[in-house]
Amino acid sequence: MRLITLIVLTLTSTSAVAYVGPGLGLGVIGALLGAVVTVLLAIFGVIWYPIKRMLKKKSAKSKEQESQPAKEEHKKNNGAD
Repeated sequence: MRLITLIVLTLTSTSAVAYVGPGLGLGVIGALLGAVVTVLLAIFGVIWYPIKRMLKKKSAKSKEQESQPAKEEHKKNNGAD
C-alpha cells in the first residue's frame, strides 16, 4: 500500500516554486571548486612523489660520480692506496 501511495504522490506532484538565492549558489560553487582542487592536488601528489624521488636519486648519483675522480686524484697525490 505504501508503494502505491508513493507512486501516486510522485506522479501527481507539481514543481516547487522556490527561490535559490546567490548565497546558496556561491556555496555550491565553492564546494564544487574545493572538491575539484582537492582531487587535482591528490593526483599531483601521487604523481610528483615518485618523480621527485627519481630526480633525487639521479642527482645523488651524478654528484657521487663527480666526486670519485677528485678522491682518486687526492689518493694519487698523497701516495695512499
